[in-house]
Amino acid sequence: MLEGKVAIVSGAAQGLGEAFARKLAQEGADVLAFDVKDTVADVAKKIAAETGRKVVGMKADVSKRSDVEKVVAKAVEMGGVDILVNNAGTHRKTPVDSSWEQAVADWDFIMDTNFKGVLMLSRACVPHMKEKGGDIVNISTYYVLPARSDGTNQPDTDLYNASKWALNGFTDSWSKSLEEFGIRVNALCMGATDTPMLRGIFPNGEYPADFAKLVMKPEQIAQQMIDLFKDGRTGENIGAWVGYPVEVGPRKAPNKRISGVA
Repeated sequence: MLEGKVAIVSGAAQGLGEAFARKLAQEGADVLAFDVKDTVADVAKKIAAETGRKVVGMKADVSKRSDVEKVVAKAVEMGGVDILVNNAGTHRKTPVDSSWEQAVADWDFIMDTNFKGVLMLSRACVPHMKEKGGDIVNISTYYVLPARSDGTNQPDTDLYNASKWALNGFTDSWSKSLEEFGIRVNALCMGATDTPMLRGIFPNGEYPADFAKLVMKPEQIAQQMIDLFKDGRTGENIGAWVGYPVEVGPRKAPNKRISGVA
């Protein structure tokens, strides 16, 4: 499906990012996978060996402009930018009664990656995508959609929550601004998915037995992304909830694409 296309995936050393990079390569794309972790190079080599596609692993920090520019330049060298998956993200507990100093440090830690990084990487890619269209996928959370269970928008993660709600503005505005160039902009908003970030919330990284049976797999979300490309829609938050089929679902009316209200 994606033969001849070049994809950039941020935060690709593990978890969802690794699954996105692998699925894109399996579908025929060449992939530039980058991460702040050195291990991204080994992940890229493994995916390349498995798929026979060109998969380049690059150590880079999405929150640094110079790194972003190097990533995009490398992708252009590989043939252009057809797909951008804004997957890199950070998470930590941020109580509302923490000290001023801690609150500001937490803001920089989370927003630099989850929000500013998305802004910089996307804006660096858009001039190259305008030539032939493409897809931008922002990786969000089911927190921004109507709740189907308890536990959404945890009270001690206000900055993480805010960073993901803020992505709604990017997804909505960019989809409208870039549609004339054939650039589609959507967000994937998943619930509990088996990733190192999620495991880090639990003691010793072990899920409770009942929870382990329900948690979604990164490969399911990666397939949902491919199904989204095939669908061709733009400007929508695509949800995935534990206990429900992981699918793109029917298209929503324009005024309900971001909110997800039925």
